Amino acid sequence: MISLKNIQKFYRTDEVETTALNGVSFDIENGEFVAIMGPSGCGKSTLLNILGMLDNPDNGEYHFYEHEVAQYTERQRAELRKKSIGFVFQSFNLIDELTVYENVELPLLYLGFDASYRKQRVHEVLEQMQMMHRRNHFPQQLSGGQQQRVAVSRAIVGKPLVIFADEPTGNLDSKNGSEVINLLTELNKAGSTVVMVTHTPEFAEYASRTIHLFDGQVVTENFKSTAKAA
Repeated sequence: MISLKNIQKFYRTDEVETTALNGVSFDIENGEFVAIMGPSGCGKSTLLNILGMLDNPDNGEYHFYEHEVAQYTERQRAELRKKSIGFVFQSFNLIDELTVYENVELPLLYLGFDASYRKQRVHEVLEQMQMMHRRNHFPQQLSGGQQQRVAVSRAIVGKPLVIFADEPTGNLDSKNGSEVINLLTELNKAGSTVVMVTHTPEFAEYASRTIHLFDGQVVTENFKSTAKAA
């Protein structure tokens, strides 16, 4: 599904060049749940931005299904991204002026679906996430755990090929964090590919594979015969 070969990313100023990623190579199979771990500043978020087509690498190859996307233009990346990728962020990134329903509906508007399908699909996802009773509330009227449920709903409403989650439990207490990890695990069991950046070893245990980064390089990959049950 995803194949990275010798990915490099540099950040340059007038005086210094910083290497964020240095020769990163790995594959992700359809239906996997992969956790990416490492200390702060090791390149995790940079890697996720490249995987999620929010940024391009400076060198290397990135194959996403049949597409070689490493040097796509922003327009090409955006077109593929909106059809294929769902994002869950640490800070939720919900739009405060929109209701729960409208936040979840937004990706379907961008994809051009008609009103009847949008209504059916949003109701379906909100029921699945146990958030239908909050559909007319605004994000600021929700707890952190509820906001992240809405963010997950928005990420999956368009039936993406892969879900990228960047520290999805970072702003949550342990109880709500566990609930979000359980949601991602259930989505994975239902067939979604999930790639998650996390600092928490306990949550990484839910993944079928953990990739450890250090100084912009993959240092270890741990495969699990059975991931932790939700």
